[in-house]
Order: sequence, then structure tokens, then C-alpha cells
Amino acid sequence: MLLIEITPPAFDVELALAYASERNLTCQPVYRRAACFLHPDAAAALRRAVDLAAALGLRLKIFDGFRPTEAQWVFWRFRPDPNYFADPRRGSPHSRGVAVDLTLVRLADGVELDMGTGFDALTPRSHHGSFEISVDAQRNRLLLLGLMSAAGFDFYGNEWWHYQLFNARRYPLLSDSAAGTRLMGSAAQ
Repeated sequence: MLLIEITPPAFDVELALAYASERNLTCQPVYRRAACFLHPDAAAALRRAVDLAAALGLRLKIFDGFRPTEAQWVFWRFRPDPNYFADPRRGSPHSRGVAVDLTLVRLADGVELDMGTGFDALTPRSHHGSFEISVDAQRNRLLLLGLMSAAGFDFYGNEWWHYQLFNARRYPLLSDSAAGTRLMGSAAQ
């Protein structure tokens, strides 16, 4: 099965791939190269979300997509907390190519909408429905939730940024080599 590369020209999205840089919770790059991939079913749903957002003067900014099983092990070793990271033995929707982490930015000026916490803020404030954030941030999260749900995605209650296809477990887990993405470097494996 081939994954589809999600690029700004093809999907009209912004990419800010956190795990290909030091700007993530591990403070070191997990991926060797900055690229985003999704299963064709997830890519089709993402395209619907892009169109819905554009109609509202918004664009999607993607932090992560397909996450090889090797990367899932990096996160699990860093923080083995099932509230925020799937046990790699069980598998993550990311490692199936059917999950995406993202936010919204305004088309007019490229400014991210306030979501109350940053991406990968692994605290209860990041949960959907948190009242510990401003009313504006709550509205923005609900806007993102509505766009992604209308496009065909399910959400994960502990992370406002995480969306996945329904019935994600019906998709196989993929390693970097099986997916052919060449995301992982030897240091991260």
C-alpha cells in the first residue's frame, strides 16, 4: 500500500513538522527528513477539510501525519503514558497513516488561531472541552472539531490537535521501510 505525500502545493496546507526538528517534546529530531504522508483514505478526508477551511478564510497547518512504528517507540520510551501516546505494541492511528495533528491559521495573515495550548502540550488543558482555556480558544477548538468532523475524521479527547479516521484499527501498522517514507534516521531507530 502506498501512502500519499501531503505537500503544500498539492493540498494547500502549511507544514510545520515538529518531529523533524528540535521543536518538539523530545527536544531532538525524531524524523530524519521533514515530510508528511497519509493513507489515501485519510488524504481524501484531509482534502475535504482543506476545502471546508478555505471557505471560512482558513488554512490547515500540519504538525504530524504518518508516524512510523519506529518513531512510536521513540515517543513511548520518552514518555510511556497511554493518555498521550499509544503503546507501540498496540499501535497508533499515526502508525497506520490515518491520523493527522494540525491547527488552523487565517488565510489573510497566516496567524494561528488561539487554541489555548500549544501543540503537544500534554496536560488536561489540551483536552477537548477544557474550561481552563479562554472562550475564544474554546470556540477555535470547536471550529477545528467541526471542520474535521464534517470532513470525515474522528477526534481524540485528550488532544485538541489530533484527528484520525474512524475505525483506524482496520488499517495495518506500518514501519518506515514498509511504507517507503524514509522518515527515520538510524539514531532514532
